[in-house]
Amino acid sequence: MAHDTVHGTADAVEAPRDDRLNRELAGLDALELGGHRGRDRLSRVWGALWPMVAAVLIALAAWQVVVWTGWKKPWVLPGPADTLPAFWDQVTTGRFWEAVALTMRRAAVGFAVSVLVGVVVGALVSRFRVLRRAFGSLITGLQTMPSIAWFPLAIMLFKLSESAILFVVVLGAAPSIANGLIAGVDYMPPILLRAGKVMGLRGLNLYRHLILPASLPSFVAGLKQGWAFAWRSLMAGELLVVIGNTTSLGVLLAQARELNNTAEMISYMIVILIIGIVIDQVFGVVDRSLRSRWGLDAND
Repeated sequence: MAHDTVHGTADAVEAPRDDRLNRELAGLDALELGGHRGRDRLSRVWGALWPMVAAVLIALAAWQVVVWTGWKKPWVLPGPADTLPAFWDQVTTGRFWEAVALTMRRAAVGFAVSVLVGVVVGALVSRFRVLRRAFGSLITGLQTMPSIAWFPLAIMLFKLSESAILFVVVLGAAPSIANGLIAGVDYMPPILLRAGKVMGLRGLNLYRHLILPASLPSFVAGLKQGWAFAWRSLMAGELLVVIGNTTSLGVLLAQARELNNTAEMISYMIVILIIGIVIDQVFGVVDRSLRSRWGLDAND
Protein backbone atom coordinates (compact mmCIF):
# COMPACT_ATOMS: atom_id res chain seq x y z
CA MET A 1 0.00 0.00 0.00
CA ALA A 2 2.80 2.37 0.91
CA HIS A 3 4.59 1.40 -2.26
CA ASP A 4 1.51 2.34 -4.31
CA THR A 5 1.30 5.69 -2.53
CA VAL A 6 4.93 6.51 -3.23
CA HIS A 7 4.54 5.44 -6.86
CA GLY A 8 1.45 7.63 -7.28
CA THR A 9 3.24 10.61 -5.76
CA ALA A 10 6.18 10.15 -8.16
CA ASP A 11 3.82 10.02 -11.13
CA ALA A 12 2.14 13.22 -9.95
CA VAL A 13 5.51 14.96 -9.75
CA GLU A 14 6.63 13.70 -13.14
CA ALA A 15 3.40 14.74 -14.93
CA PRO A 16 3.97 18.53 -14.65
CA ARG A 17 7.56 18.03 -15.76
CA ASP A 18 6.43 16.07 -18.82
CA ASP A 19 3.83 18.72 -19.67
CA ARG A 20 6.41 21.50 -19.39
CA LEU A 21 8.88 19.55 -21.54
CA ASN A 22 6.22 18.91 -24.19
CA ARG A 23 5.32 22.60 -24.29
CA GLU A 24 8.98 23.58 -24.69
CA LEU A 25 9.48 21.04 -27.47
CA ALA A 26 6.31 22.23 -29.20
CA GLY A 27 7.61 25.79 -29.04
CA LEU A 28 10.93 24.75 -30.56
CA ASP A 29 9.13 22.81 -33.28
CA ALA A 30 6.99 25.85 -34.08
CA LEU A 31 10.06 28.06 -34.36
CA GLU A 32 11.75 25.52 -36.59
CA LEU A 33 8.70 25.11 -38.81
CA GLY A 34 8.27 28.89 -39.01
CA GLY A 35 11.85 29.26 -40.15
CA HIS A 36 11.38 26.54 -42.75
CA ARG A 37 8.18 28.18 -44.00
CA GLY A 38 9.93 31.52 -44.37
CA ARG A 39 12.82 29.92 -46.23
CA ASP A 40 10.41 27.89 -48.37
CA ARG A 41 8.51 31.04 -49.30
CA LEU A 42 11.70 32.88 -50.25
CA SER A 43 13.02 29.90 -52.17
CA ARG A 44 9.75 29.62 -54.11
CA VAL A 45 9.82 33.31 -55.01
CA TRP A 46 13.44 33.07 -56.07
CA GLY A 47 12.76 29.83 -57.95
CA ALA A 48 9.99 31.57 -59.88
CA LEU A 49 11.97 34.75 -60.60
CA TRP A 50 15.44 33.60 -61.57
CA PRO A 51 14.41 31.64 -64.71
CA MET A 52 12.55 34.69 -66.03
CA VAL A 53 15.44 37.02 -65.21
CA ALA A 54 17.87 34.62 -66.89
CA ALA A 55 15.64 34.39 -69.97
CA VAL A 56 15.47 38.20 -70.24
CA LEU A 57 19.26 38.50 -69.98
CA ILE A 58 19.79 35.78 -72.58
CA ALA A 59 17.31 37.46 -74.95
CA LEU A 60 19.02 40.86 -74.52
CA ALA A 61 22.44 39.29 -75.12
CA ALA A 62 21.24 37.49 -78.26
CA TRP A 63 19.63 40.71 -79.51
CA GLN A 64 22.87 42.63 -78.98
CA VAL A 65 24.91 39.94 -80.74
CA VAL A 66 22.62 40.16 -83.78
CA VAL A 67 23.09 43.94 -83.82
CA TRP A 68 26.89 43.56 -83.58
CA THR A 69 26.91 41.27 -86.62
CA GLY A 70 25.83 44.22 -88.77
CA TRP A 71 23.01 42.20 -90.32
CA LYS A 72 20.86 45.35 -90.50
CA LYS A 73 21.61 49.03 -90.22
CA PRO A 74 21.22 50.49 -86.69
CA TRP A 75 18.25 52.61 -87.73
CA VAL A 76 16.49 49.46 -88.99
CA LEU A 77 17.40 47.24 -86.04
CA PRO A 78 18.59 49.25 -83.05
CA GLY A 79 20.21 47.51 -80.11
CA PRO A 80 19.06 47.36 -76.48
CA ALA A 81 21.12 50.46 -75.64
CA ASP A 82 19.00 52.52 -78.07
CA THR A 83 15.65 50.81 -77.47
CA LEU A 84 15.51 50.63 -73.67
CA PRO A 85 15.81 54.44 -73.23
CA ALA A 86 13.00 54.86 -75.77
CA PHE A 87 10.99 52.32 -73.80
CA TRP A 88 11.53 54.31 -70.59
CA ASP A 89 10.58 57.58 -72.30
CA GLN A 90 7.30 56.06 -73.44
CA VAL A 91 6.24 54.59 -70.10
CA THR A 92 6.70 57.98 -68.42
CA THR A 93 4.15 59.74 -70.65
CA GLY A 94 0.43 60.10 -69.99
CA ARG A 95 -0.45 59.31 -73.61
CA PHE A 96 1.17 55.91 -73.28
CA TRP A 97 -0.87 54.97 -70.21
CA GLU A 98 -4.08 56.18 -71.87
CA ALA A 99 -3.29 53.81 -74.74
CA VAL A 100 -2.63 50.94 -72.33
CA ALA A 101 -5.91 51.66 -70.50
CA LEU A 102 -7.92 51.59 -73.75
CA THR A 103 -6.27 48.38 -74.92
CA MET A 104 -6.79 46.63 -71.59
CA ARG A 105 -10.42 47.76 -71.44
CA ARG A 106 -11.02 46.26 -74.88
CA ALA A 107 -9.22 43.09 -73.83
CA ALA A 108 -11.27 42.75 -70.63
CA VAL A 109 -14.60 43.30 -72.40
CA GLY A 110 -13.70 41.00 -75.29
CA PHE A 111 -12.47 38.24 -73.02
CA ALA A 112 -15.52 38.49 -70.73
CA VAL A 113 -17.90 38.18 -73.69
CA SER A 114 -15.78 35.31 -75.03
CA VAL A 115 -16.05 33.46 -71.71
CA LEU A 116 -19.81 33.91 -71.67
CA VAL A 117 -20.22 32.70 -75.25
CA GLY A 118 -17.70 29.89 -74.83
CA VAL A 119 -19.32 28.56 -71.65
CA VAL A 120 -22.83 28.58 -73.15
CA VAL A 121 -21.71 26.92 -76.40
CA GLY A 122 -19.45 24.43 -74.62
CA ALA A 123 -22.15 23.47 -72.12
CA LEU A 124 -24.74 22.89 -74.83
CA VAL A 125 -22.44 20.98 -77.19
CA SER A 126 -20.99 18.81 -74.42
CA ARG A 127 -24.41 17.69 -73.16
CA PHE A 128 -26.38 17.16 -76.36
CA ARG A 129 -25.11 14.52 -78.79
CA VAL A 130 -26.89 16.07 -81.78
CA LEU A 131 -25.23 19.44 -81.21
CA ARG A 132 -21.85 17.71 -80.79
CA ARG A 133 -22.19 16.04 -84.18
CA ALA A 134 -23.44 19.23 -85.81
CA PHE A 135 -21.07 21.82 -84.33
CA GLY A 136 -18.14 19.97 -82.75
CA SER A 137 -15.89 20.13 -85.82
CA LEU A 138 -17.08 23.65 -86.63
CA ILE A 139 -15.89 24.92 -83.23
CA THR A 140 -12.45 23.40 -83.81
CA GLY A 141 -12.37 24.87 -87.32
CA LEU A 142 -13.16 28.33 -85.97
CA GLN A 143 -10.40 27.90 -83.39
CA THR A 144 -7.80 27.19 -86.09
CA MET A 145 -8.91 30.03 -88.36
CA PRO A 146 -6.52 33.05 -88.28
CA SER A 147 -8.14 36.06 -86.65
CA ILE A 148 -6.83 38.39 -89.36
CA ALA A 149 -9.11 36.62 -91.85
CA TRP A 150 -12.20 37.84 -89.99
CA PHE A 151 -11.41 41.55 -90.23
CA PRO A 152 -12.62 42.21 -93.80
CA LEU A 153 -16.01 40.76 -92.83
CA ALA A 154 -15.99 42.57 -89.48
CA ILE A 155 -15.31 45.93 -91.16
CA MET A 156 -18.06 45.28 -93.71
CA LEU A 157 -20.54 44.44 -90.94
CA PHE A 158 -19.63 47.02 -88.29
CA LYS A 159 -17.54 49.64 -90.14
CA LEU A 160 -14.50 51.00 -88.27
CA SER A 161 -15.93 50.63 -84.78
CA GLU A 162 -15.39 48.99 -81.42
CA SER A 163 -17.91 46.35 -82.43
CA ALA A 164 -15.66 45.22 -85.30
CA ILE A 165 -12.76 44.64 -82.90
CA LEU A 166 -15.01 42.93 -80.35
CA PHE A 167 -16.46 40.68 -83.06
CA VAL A 168 -13.04 39.36 -84.05
CA VAL A 169 -11.82 39.01 -80.45
CA VAL A 170 -14.84 36.89 -79.52
CA LEU A 171 -14.52 34.71 -82.62
CA GLY A 172 -10.85 34.20 -81.82
CA ALA A 173 -11.24 33.34 -78.12
CA ALA A 174 -14.67 31.73 -77.62
CA PRO A 175 -13.94 28.49 -79.55
CA SER A 176 -10.90 27.74 -77.38
CA ILE A 177 -12.90 28.31 -74.20
CA ALA A 178 -15.75 26.14 -75.48
CA ASN A 179 -13.35 23.34 -76.44
CA GLY A 180 -11.74 23.50 -73.00
CA LEU A 181 -15.11 22.99 -71.32
CA ILE A 182 -16.07 20.24 -73.77
CA ALA A 183 -12.81 18.39 -73.09
CA GLY A 184 -13.33 18.71 -69.34
CA VAL A 185 -16.82 17.21 -69.59
CA ASP A 186 -15.60 14.42 -71.88
CA TYR A 187 -12.94 13.30 -69.39
CA MET A 188 -15.22 13.53 -66.35
CA PRO A 189 -15.89 10.05 -64.86
CA PRO A 190 -19.46 8.94 -65.73
CA ILE A 191 -19.97 7.80 -62.14
CA LEU A 192 -19.94 11.45 -61.06
CA LEU A 193 -22.83 12.25 -63.38
CA ARG A 194 -24.78 9.27 -62.10
CA ALA A 195 -24.09 10.31 -58.52
CA GLY A 196 -25.23 13.85 -59.27
CA LYS A 197 -28.47 12.64 -60.79
CA VAL A 198 -29.10 10.37 -57.82
CA MET A 199 -28.63 13.40 -55.58
CA GLY A 200 -31.27 15.25 -57.57
CA LEU A 201 -29.04 17.61 -59.56
CA ARG A 202 -30.64 18.67 -62.82
CA GLY A 203 -30.21 21.45 -65.38
CA LEU A 204 -28.23 24.47 -64.21
CA ASN A 205 -27.65 22.99 -60.77
CA LEU A 206 -25.96 20.00 -62.37
CA TYR A 207 -23.53 22.32 -64.17
CA ARG A 208 -23.01 24.63 -61.23
CA HIS A 209 -22.39 22.03 -58.53
CA LEU A 210 -20.93 19.10 -60.48
CA ILE A 211 -19.91 19.52 -64.11
CA LEU A 212 -18.06 22.84 -63.88
CA PRO A 213 -16.10 21.93 -60.71
CA ALA A 214 -15.19 18.51 -62.13
CA SER A 215 -14.03 19.96 -65.47
CA LEU A 216 -12.08 22.89 -63.98
CA PRO A 217 -8.57 21.74 -65.02
CA SER A 218 -9.45 21.53 -68.72
CA PHE A 219 -11.65 24.60 -68.47
CA VAL A 220 -8.83 26.71 -66.98
CA ALA A 221 -6.54 25.49 -69.78
CA GLY A 222 -9.20 26.58 -72.27
CA LEU A 223 -9.46 29.98 -70.59
CA LYS A 224 -5.69 30.42 -70.81
CA GLN A 225 -5.63 29.51 -74.47
CA GLY A 226 -8.69 31.68 -75.09
CA TRP A 227 -6.93 34.68 -73.55
CA ALA A 228 -3.94 34.11 -75.85
CA PHE A 229 -6.21 34.12 -78.91
CA ALA A 230 -8.12 37.15 -77.62
CA TRP A 231 -4.91 39.12 -77.06
CA ARG A 232 -3.55 38.26 -80.51
CA SER A 233 -6.86 39.14 -82.17
CA LEU A 234 -7.03 42.44 -80.30
CA MET A 235 -3.53 43.46 -81.39
CA ALA A 236 -4.37 42.65 -85.00
CA GLY A 237 -7.60 44.61 -84.69
CA GLU A 238 -5.94 47.70 -83.27
CA LEU A 239 -3.44 47.70 -86.12
CA LEU A 240 -6.17 47.47 -88.75
CA VAL A 241 -9.13 49.31 -87.19
CA VAL A 242 -8.31 52.85 -86.11
CA ILE A 243 -11.35 54.56 -84.58
CA GLY A 244 -11.40 58.35 -84.71
CA ASN A 245 -8.84 60.00 -82.47
CA THR A 246 -8.53 57.06 -80.06
CA THR A 247 -5.03 55.99 -79.07
CA SER A 248 -4.28 52.38 -78.23
CA LEU A 249 -1.14 50.26 -78.15
CA GLY A 250 -1.87 49.08 -81.68
CA VAL A 251 -2.22 52.67 -82.89
CA LEU A 252 1.07 53.68 -81.25
CA LEU A 253 2.76 50.67 -82.84
CA ALA A 254 1.39 51.55 -86.28
CA GLN A 255 2.42 55.21 -85.93
CA ALA A 256 5.96 54.25 -84.94
CA ARG A 257 6.16 52.00 -87.99
CA GLU A 258 4.92 54.76 -90.31
CA LEU A 259 7.53 57.16 -88.91
CA ASN A 260 10.30 54.53 -89.24
CA ASN A 261 10.99 54.91 -85.52
CA THR A 262 12.11 51.34 -84.88
CA ALA A 263 13.26 51.97 -81.31
CA GLU A 264 9.79 53.15 -80.27
CA MET A 265 8.15 50.39 -82.28
CA ILE A 266 10.18 47.71 -80.48
CA SER A 267 9.46 49.39 -77.14
CA TYR A 268 5.71 49.04 -77.77
CA MET A 269 6.24 45.40 -78.74
CA ILE A 270 8.04 44.90 -75.42
CA VAL A 271 5.06 46.38 -73.56
CA ILE A 272 2.68 44.04 -75.39
CA LEU A 273 4.92 41.11 -74.50
CA ILE A 274 5.13 42.15 -70.83
CA ILE A 275 1.34 42.38 -70.54
CA GLY A 276 1.02 38.92 -72.05
CA ILE A 277 3.56 37.51 -69.60
CA VAL A 278 1.84 39.13 -66.60
CA ILE A 279 -1.55 37.70 -67.57
CA ASP A 280 0.07 34.30 -68.13
CA GLN A 281 1.48 34.46 -64.59
CA VAL A 282 -2.02 35.19 -63.26
CA PHE A 283 -3.33 32.08 -65.01
CA GLY A 284 -0.31 30.20 -63.66
CA VAL A 285 -1.24 31.13 -60.08
CA VAL A 286 -4.82 29.95 -60.66
CA ASP A 287 -3.58 26.72 -62.24
CA ARG A 288 -1.16 25.96 -59.39
CA SER A 289 -3.86 26.68 -56.81
CA LEU A 290 -6.22 24.35 -58.62
CA ARG A 291 -3.64 21.58 -58.90
CA SER A 292 -2.85 21.97 -55.20
CA ARG A 293 -6.53 21.60 -54.28
CA TRP A 294 -6.77 18.48 -56.46
CA GLY A 295 -3.60 17.02 -54.92
CA LEU A 296 -1.71 17.16 -58.23
CA ASP A 297 1.09 19.51 -57.16
CA ALA A 298 4.37 17.63 -56.85
CA ASN A 299 5.67 20.25 -54.37
CA ASP A 300 2.91 19.55 -51.85
